[in-house]
Amino acid sequence: MAKNMFQTEFEINASQKMLFPYIYSASGLAQWLADDVNINEDNIYNFIWEEEDHKFRVAAHRTNSFVKFESTDDEEDPNYFELRLEMNELTQSVFIRIIDYTDNTDDEELQDLWESMIFNLKEIVGG
Repeated sequence: MAKNMFQTEFEINASQKMLFPYIYSASGLAQWLADDVNINEDNIYNFIWEEEDHKFRVAAHRTNSFVKFESTDDEEDPNYFELRLEMNELTQSVFIRIIDYTDNTDDEELQDLWESMIFNLKEIVGG
């Protein structure tokens, strides 16, 4: 089955340093991205959505910049999502760029899903 590379971005009125714990720590992610998030002793993140477990590992990260979560389900061509905090140097605005590599090919559904989650994040950080 072909995978879909979906990308979108949202402006958030908060600093990269303030936002980073919300995109990297289990407690931060559980506040806006999933119903719950836990990390086991092997540093595998368990995202719980609608009572289903979805296990991801951190494939890459840079403090105050980005994190890439890669699914542990498919070693050959794993799903992943990346959350990037980017600053527009001209306007000093902070954006969160989302890259979602998934089996879901409905970009409109993915846009709605991410908009909903980012709305939750903005509610928390006041952005």
